Amino acid sequence: MTDHTVRAFDEELAKLRDMLVRMGGLAESQLALATTATVKRDAALAARVVEADPQIDALDREVAHHVVKLLALRQPMASDLRFIVAAMRISSDLERVGDYAANVAKRAIVLSQMPPALSHGPLERMSRMVQEMLKDTLDAFAADDAVKAMDVWRRDEAVDEMYSALFRTLLTYMMEDPRNITPCTHLLFIAKNLERIGDHTTNIAETIHFSVLGEEAPGDRPKGDTSAFAAAALGGSTGEA
Repeated sequence: MTDHTVRAFDEELAKLRDMLVRMGGLAESQLALATTATVKRDAALAARVVEADPQIDALDREVAHHVVKLLALRQPMASDLRFIVAAMRISSDLERVGDYAANVAKRAIVLSQMPPALSHGPLERMSRMVQEMLKDTLDAFAADDAVKAMDVWRRDEAVDEMYSALFRTLLTYMMEDPRNITPCTHLLFIAKNLERIGDHTTNIAETIHFSVLGEEAPGDRPKGDTSAFAAAALGGSTGEA
């Protein structure tokens, strides 16, 4: 961002950026802790993740208030206006990331009370991929790096493909043994929450591209979620048997 004749405006823009950085750091931490709680069956840690979610909500409200103030008092134009509008969009996506991380933690609490039945390895790998996407997106935001943001944008397809594979695996476990239905259902919801975090991270990457270059992301977003087709195929094979 360029320097302005009114120093207070620069300070207000810097404050807005700092709020988003803090919010992103919290969301990143929440996702990592929720995953750890799931893998280690740590109900106490999962509960702390759920309890911390209001911190992200509070920052989202703070960002919204600050954006309204800037729009009303400064009447920004060009790149400043794009950044301020982008900040509102990024804040909304980060708030949703926090919500999904809390949802993962809630499922982790329930799973911790059940006998361990399935490996969490694939779920952990999917979460690691999403965490890396979120980290790289936040780095791109801090550096106003549209190229890095687009690199994250392209990686969303890999998350979708991993979700589809995990969906098929869990559905197969459920069909093979009814005792797997309840834990696998919770794991499916966790996987879907991770996939949605990937989507919101990709939203942020698109917003960074717009904020920096003043252009929408080129082309359609790559998607690789085939879970609906997998469910139909497995259901069909079951019916024929």
